[in-house]
Amino acid sequence: MSTLEASAPPAHVGMAPTRSAFGASRIALWALILRDLLVLRKHVFEFVVRTLVQPFLLCFVFLYVFPKIGQGIGGGGGPATESAFATVLVPGVVGISILFQGVQSVALTMSQEFGYTREIEDRVQAPCPIWLVAMAKVLSGAVQGLISAALVLPIASVVHAKGVEAHITLHWWIIVTLVPLACVTMASLGLLLGTSFEPRNIGLMFGFIILPVTFLGGTYYQWTRLAPVQAAGWHWLQIVVLINPLIYVNEGMRAALTDAPHMHLYVVYPVLIGFLALFLGIGLRNFRRRVLS
Repeated sequence: MSTLEASAPPAHVGMAPTRSAFGASRIALWALILRDLLVLRKHVFEFVVRTLVQPFLLCFVFLYVFPKIGQGIGGGGGPATESAFATVLVPGVVGISILFQGVQSVALTMSQEFGYTREIEDRVQAPCPIWLVAMAKVLSGAVQGLISAALVLPIASVVHAKGVEAHITLHWWIIVTLVPLACVTMASLGLLLGTSFEPRNIGLMFGFIILPVTFLGGTYYQWTRLAPVQAAGWHWLQIVVLINPLIYVNEGMRAALTDAPHMHLYVVYPVLIGFLALFLGIGLRNFRRRVLS
């Protein structure tokens, strides 16, 4: 062996260690999620206000004002009737907060990033597939949904008139399985809406999609109580609202947080998983199409 060959360093010396594509994608995904959570921490006051204002007003009007004046929903039937309505409303308020958090944190943010800021162009340069960038937005929105649910439940449980009480019973095995599933599903809906509406038309999303979903999503009533609404013996409203994903979220919240009658869980879980697959599949396809167009 020549002196030159003997003194030559091994081929691997001085070379940077290689990283698998999976490892690089995992690190990039985690970095994208951490970035969104860092932004959330810097704007935590706006997040808390945005999360709590609507649930607080709903509970204040329905559970405090109405019983005080003895009018309409939640009032006029005595403490027992008012408490029964509070028991129905509180899980619905938690469910609707998860919906709005998913739409606001994913759909509205994405409309801005695809619009004038064009921030999406920086995100897709991360060393990971395009679909993983969209998944980071969904997971970040789901985490924000979990935080909003944890904030809203205690607020909604205590805002009520004297003598009115929401009977909350925590079923932890349902909470730890259903609440994360609901958060990811609503964040996936946000992805679908954010990639389906042009930034200039994002206002139409609330009028044509969010408003009907909210009022027909069982926030103020149980799905099991819709049976009297019928035409020619056909329970049409109880059937029509089954296309609404929020009805399953709210019924699941009632199963998780109360002992009130609710839709069977063997229906709630599979349907929410089906909606998750549908929203995520179409949303990822739309996201890729918007990025590459």
